[in-house]
Amino acid sequence: MRSHPALLAFVVSLLAAAPLAAQTPARIVYTFQHPQLQPSKYTITIDENGAAHFTSQPGLAQQDDDVFPAPIDRDIRIDETLSASLFRYARAHSDFATDCSRRQSNLAFTGNRTLTYTGPDGHGSCAFVWAGDPTLQNLADQLGAVALTIEFGRRLDVEVQHDRLGLDAELQSLQDAVKERRASDLPNIAEQLQTIADDQQVMDRARKRALALLSRCETAQKSSN
Repeated sequence: MRSHPALLAFVVSLLAAAPLAAQTPARIVYTFQHPQLQPSKYTITIDENGAAHFTSQPGLAQQDDDVFPAPIDRDIRIDETLSASLFRYARAHSDFATDCSRRQSNLAFTGNRTLTYTGPDGHGSCAFVWAGDPTLQNLADQLGAVALTIEFGRRLDVEVQHDRLGLDAELQSLQDAVKERRASDLPNIAEQLQTIADDQQVMDRARKRALALLSRCETAQKSSN
């Protein structure tokens, strides 16, 4: 029996595409928007294979403590425990294809949040200001803590170049945020912290703060190995 060239080419193309499809990891995308904050919008993309990416857009609203607001577009590290919890939650809750928002009119506006899941097993999305499920709210808060750390890193980069005297106060704010669990995943800004710790033109107290934060980075990296 003679094979049809067009059919043969179609089968070959399917076979070639199959391995690529199998290698495509499941993905979760978290988006946050608040027009009065800096940044006013950011997105965290997490692939189940461990890759993660962060993008942000500065807002138009200016605040007294703004440090040259600028967009960010970079690969990041997400704690393995947080990543696993996100994918586990998504799969246990219809791939986020649920009404996840808390319905209370007296809740303060803290920003619009969206979680989206896409993968070979399905896809879905939900949006909320406050999540109806405390577990989901906690996961969103943890992602917000990652974003805050990355924004701290951006600010530290600027201050090393333009305002070394402001570094001590900035690092103290970061230490407070870490202590209160508003900032996390410090290895994402280990490079900035090391630069400050090694800079002889930075006041000694700020360098000691940077070293203390770097020790937390090392602890986090050891616990993940």
